[in-house]
Formats: sequence, C-alpha cells, structure tokens
Amino acid sequence: MTTDSIRNTAQDTGRRELLALLVQAVGAAHVLTDPDVTEQYRRDMQPLVGAGRPLAVVRPACTSEVAAVIAACTRHGVPVVPRGAGSGMTGAANAQDGAVTILTSRMTAILTIDAAAGYAVVQPGVITLDLIRAAEAAGMFYAPDPTSSDWCTIGGNLANGSGGPHGSKYGVTADAVLALEVVLASGRVLATGRHTLKGVTGYDLNRLFVGSEGTLGFITQATLRLTRRRPALTTAVAAFASVEEAGRAVTDFIATGQSLALLEIMDQSCFAAVETHLGSRLLDEGGTPAAVLFAQSDSGTRAELAAFEDAARANGAILSFQTDDPAEGEMIMGYWRGLEAALEPLGTWILHEVTVPRDRLAALILSAADIAAETGVFVGVHGHAQDGTVHPMIVYRPDAESASERAGQAYRLILQAALDLGGPVTGEHGIGRMKTEYLADALGEVGLEVHRAIKAALDPGGTFNPGSMFSFGPEERRTS
Repeated sequence: MTTDSIRNTAQDTGRRELLALLVQAVGAAHVLTDPDVTEQYRRDMQPLVGAGRPLAVVRPACTSEVAAVIAACTRHGVPVVPRGAGSGMTGAANAQDGAVTILTSRMTAILTIDAAAGYAVVQPGVITLDLIRAAEAAGMFYAPDPTSSDWCTIGGNLANGSGGPHGSKYGVTADAVLALEVVLASGRVLATGRHTLKGVTGYDLNRLFVGSEGTLGFITQATLRLTRRRPALTTAVAAFASVEEAGRAVTDFIATGQSLALLEIMDQSCFAAVETHLGSRLLDEGGTPAAVLFAQSDSGTRAELAAFEDAARANGAILSFQTDDPAEGEMIMGYWRGLEAALEPLGTWILHEVTVPRDRLAALILSAADIAAETGVFVGVHGHAQDGTVHPMIVYRPDAESASERAGQAYRLILQAALDLGGPVTGEHGIGRMKTEYLADALGEVGLEVHRAIKAALDPGGTFNPGSMFSFGPEERRTS
C-alpha cells in the first residue's frame, strides 16, 4: 500500500469510529449523514459566504449528549460547528468540510420562569419569541428582540451577542445574561455567572462566551434576566422630506434625555417597497417620504412621545402622528415589519449591519444611496436610530450579469463608509466569515493576540467553529 492509501484508510476508519460514537451519544435517528438531508443545515442567511459539506449533523437533546459529542470530536480531531436556526447573516454557522454540525433543535425547553426572582432558565434551541411570550404570560418582560425573533434561537442570540430595536433602552442579549452552562472542547461542563442580580466572583465569563460565535464552547443552558411586564405601548410615526431632517430629529430627541422603547428609521427606497407591497401609502399627497421614523413608548406617560413629536416638528416633519390605540399602532408598525416581504419579489436580499455615531446616521444613509448608484444594485437602509445600528438591505437578481459580485462590492463599500464615519466593524450581527478581514485592524495587534491566547487556552485543538471570527495563524493549528 502507498502512504496515501494508508492515510486514507486510517481516516476512513477514524470517521467510522467517530460516527459510531455519535450514534452512541444521541441515537442513530439523530445522526444525519445523507447529503440530501444535511443540505438544509449547510449555511445561514448570508448568500455571499461559502459553505462546506459536513461529515454529519447531530441533534443532541441535553447537556450530557452535547458533552459526549464534543469530547468524541475533539479526540478524533474533527471540528464542530454549533448551529441554531440559521438566521444569522455572517456565515458563522455555516458547515465546514468534514466537520460535525451540532443542532439545538431538540434543546427547546423553557426550564424555569421565576417571576419573583426575575429570571428564566432555558435551553439554547428555544425560539426567542417563545420566551418573550412565556415571560408575558407570567407577567414578565424579556427585552432582547432581534428582528428575526419569530424564528431565531436563544443560543444563536447568545453566540452573536444579538441586539434588536429595544436594545438602546433595555440592553442587548449580553445584558440579559445572568448565568450560562457551557460545554468545553474537552467535553467538560463549565458553569458561569449566578442567579442573583449581583455577583462579582472571578472573571465575567458570561461576557466571554456571549458573542464568541461558538468559537470557545457550546452553550447548553442560559439563565436570563426578566423584568416586570411593561405598560401598553403608545406608537408614533413621523415622515420627512429629507434624510438630513430625519437625522437631526433623532439627535435632537436624544439630546432631551428621554429614551423610547423603540426608535427606528427607514429610508425612501425601503419605504417605497413596503408601500407597494402593502398597497397603502403613508402620505395622502406628495409621494413617498425621504425618511420615516417609527417610535414606541412604554413609559406609561406622554413625555417621551411629546419630546419625539417636538423634535420631529422642529425639523420639518411633513407628517407627525401618535396613537395609544393598539390597532392603529399595529397598522403603523406594519410598515416597519413588512420590509423583508416587500423585498422578496425584487430578488435575493442581504441584510447588512453597520453601526455609526447617531449624529452620522443621515450621512450613512446618503452614502448607501451613492453606493447603490455606483454598483447598480438596490440598497435601502432601515434600522435602530436610537443606538445608531442600521441594516442596509442589498437586493440583487442572481441571474443578472455579475450581480453577486456587485452585491459583494456594495456590502464592502457600505461597511467601509460606516468605518469612515467612526463606526465599529459590527454592532449586533457579529463577524462570522463575512467580516474576518476587518477584525485585525479593529482589535489592534495586542487585542488580536489576546483573542488568540483566549482561543488557544480554551480550545487548543481548534475544535470549535474554525474560520469563524478569526483564523489561527500559520504557527498554530488550522482546522478549516
């Protein structure tokens, strides 16, 4: 036998041994190897990032099963890719050739809701909206609310450090975490944090794992902060003839010191698509506004929305309307929620994410319009005006000449525009495999060394999610 044939035989034997261990850990029904079946788990919602073909997709049901799977993979030198619902936009959960993808689809239990103590204990496969509704039924409020909350999972939110419209008032996912249970590369289980509201014993390991994109460990349980259920929402909308006026209205409102439960912005390109989709125009006359602000207050007083309306009118709003009627509020927010459905007929859409200082929102939106003209693809901007995180929507038809290349160019140009305006590489979607080239400059030499040292300490064999966030250097083991 040749050296290559011996090596291939050994690899085949190792794969068979590993698959047998996976079946032993979770049962044969939950070890998927048929490519036609595993295809649906290869990639997330980012069409511009490639994906590999996994050795297997496994579906553990509990922490001990996850631990057995990860320990077996580590012993056999096979990487693992944690995966929730696949709602991410950076390729962080994309399959890798020869790796094992671990799903959380059987880990969907809301284990505890303790209203008196103000927390919930959940498994990572819980759909975010299910937790929000369960908390509401107990008279409580779970604040983090990514736009994809009706199908994204808590585990994915934790891995990405997700935000959402309520983030500027109530904090993002990381702010809601009290404790975690994490399986390490060895298969050992780490408990972090506490169930009390205060606790400073040791390093804040919660913050280490939240936002780590599955590169340090596999989160199998989370204790999350709940607050008392909010008063009924009051909703307002304001429309503007220019993006600059809308931007000034945002900064003027922020300067009042008030904080809305939600303050969102949508530019003309996005809003026109929504109006067409809904068959309903916001303005009786004058066409589609250049920018629209959506606001909601849950304070139980009129102070916040009064300040919002004052800021809108002072900056030339051509429409300013508020209501405490739930049906009218839902009708207004229907314009906001209808965007993705409105863009579906236009082609393949990419939900970008950039963050800029709040007084530079208008500049970013205007830059996006210039980039649309330069690249020849649709670019419209919507997002969280109160914290400066916005989501440029890039839409292209894959069958058009060089469309995906032009979409990728638009993605990079928008990110560079945000960086030039003083923003970070990412505010809430994470790095994944889409933004890795920007990470070194963002962290700096020392920061990157610290990140790599943490990775090497917790995952010396490179088991977890190789290639996501950052890759090991040539002096270290590569598993991608």
